[in-house]
Amino acid sequence: MPEYKAPIRDIQFALYEVLNAQQHYQDLGAEDASRDMVDAIVGEGAKFAEEVLAPLNRIGDEGCKFDNGIVTTPAGFKEAYQQYVAGGWPSLAGEVEYGGQGLPESLGTVVSEMLNTANWSWGMYPGLSHGAKVTLSRYGTEEQKQVFLSKLISGEWTGTMCLTEPHCGTDLGLLKTKAELNTDGSYDITGTKIFISAGDHDMAENIVHIVIARIPGAPAGTKGISLFIVPKMNADNGSPNNVSCGSIEHKMGIHGNATAVLNFDGAKGYLIGPENQGLRCMFTFMNVARLGTAMQGVAAAELSFQGAYAYAQDRLAMRSLSGPVYPEKPADPIIVHPDVRRMLLTQKAIAEGGRALIYFCTLQGDILHSTEDEEVKKETDALMSVLTPIAKAFLTETGYEAANHGMQVFGGHGYIAEWGMEQIVRDTRISMLYEGTTGIQALDLLGRKVLSDKGEQLRYVTRIIHRFCRDNETRGMKKLIKPLRSYYREWGGLTRRLGLKALRNRDEVGAASVDYLMYSGYITLAYFWALMADTAHRAIENGTEETDYYKEKINTAHFYFERILPRAKYHKQVMMSGVKNLKMAAAEKQS
Repeated sequence: MPEYKAPIRDIQFALYEVLNAQQHYQDLGAEDASRDMVDAIVGEGAKFAEEVLAPLNRIGDEGCKFDNGIVTTPAGFKEAYQQYVAGGWPSLAGEVEYGGQGLPESLGTVVSEMLNTANWSWGMYPGLSHGAKVTLSRYGTEEQKQVFLSKLISGEWTGTMCLTEPHCGTDLGLLKTKAELNTDGSYDITGTKIFISAGDHDMAENIVHIVIARIPGAPAGTKGISLFIVPKMNADNGSPNNVSCGSIEHKMGIHGNATAVLNFDGAKGYLIGPENQGLRCMFTFMNVARLGTAMQGVAAAELSFQGAYAYAQDRLAMRSLSGPVYPEKPADPIIVHPDVRRMLLTQKAIAEGGRALIYFCTLQGDILHSTEDEEVKKETDALMSVLTPIAKAFLTETGYEAANHGMQVFGGHGYIAEWGMEQIVRDTRISMLYEGTTGIQALDLLGRKVLSDKGEQLRYVTRIIHRFCRDNETRGMKKLIKPLRSYYREWGGLTRRLGLKALRNRDEVGAASVDYLMYSGYITLAYFWALMADTAHRAIENGTEETDYYKEKINTAHFYFERILPRAKYHKQVMMSGVKNLKMAAAEKQS
């Protein structure tokens, strides 16, 4: 397995130099989030990730065990979680009044990146808890927060999200789980949920399930969905709550995380949020989970890059085409071969560009949930609405590509289990499926976020790129600014053309959506790479002892613009080709 080393310098570069997080935390009034404090937290998080979680990554691939309804996590997972709780990590960004440390959510994201890159399967257990915490914080009653949120913040209990049922996945309007009102105001929840990540385990004494169900008499479809808190063990006395694990799934990857089938047999639950508005409330959880899943793409690219980069420097094979680089050796290290560097730079570009995108989104989240300025709230909400589906789908697609590149650098050894590269590929593949497939994210972006308001929310994104291009044509940036300006202008024009096509045939949205999302993703990452290049140029101009470090950022930016960004042209051509070339007999109405 690659030996994970937290990329602390790259994290600091993205957080402080590119995105100016220090000023951001001051503006939030987060006095405890000083540079020294943040660096200390990141350093300790890196130590925990490297020394505790990374060694368990390969062990976790052996999988969870299921025996007569009892789930046991891989060796060391429970003990690592106990260390995690003892270290106060679950409470980092929690609300102070419920036992949290009150630090910004964006700082929690930085720590989460390191933990999840070191061991994605383990990281999913506290990761799902985070979504449950956010949902309870926003929609729970004071009593619900005192009982459930405080335990989630302390880490004593973990949380899940229970949506999918055997007969329905994305189409949640088909759900059958029912909720019947009791005289005490609680509900009896009955139904079966499948694919529940971290759904059952031995790591915590209780699990708080956030469950969607239908109250009898509720409207059909998604308009009749309500949201409930259903603990595995009753909160008042610790007795079992008629929630049982029927089985755990046998999967391609993430074997260390128990993906459970859960049976609710009249389990006591508590309504959270308004009746019949559960899907709106659940989207809070889902949006948190989508950004968390986007991080999986970054984690896969980073971990695979670290393994492939080290191997490429050690593995000897053939000579450089331009002549021996290391004539004293029997062959040159494979890193001298241009195609190997192409794969490594692709991984690097995705990992570092993706990190900047996700950090930007989480900083916007800090603003959105703290500001009282309605105009600022409108702008940040629009930015996150557009960028969340892009981040989730684009970064998981390209992160999976990066994982495959890492395996390819190893050649035949990449296919052998003990190197750990094929595990990264297997663990990452799920990221394009859960929390909404790439196709679902694409429909959300193009249909719900962009065309529904005639591109108004999208314009908040393109304005940022416009201002950047207008203000940063100096310092050797022209080679990046010119194509970036061309692409962001084209982005708006293509959107309008697709909108006109959709007025004539709504299927044009579905036909174009995935290519539209990927097109949007390549442009979005181009902006962040241009921003990083500009930051690096400024640092060199101002004088630095890290000139080589900053030059590497500039070189990677040019690699991205010249070798990856042109993919957007392909997606443009495909998305504009229309729905007519997607004919299949099985999809036609039968007479």
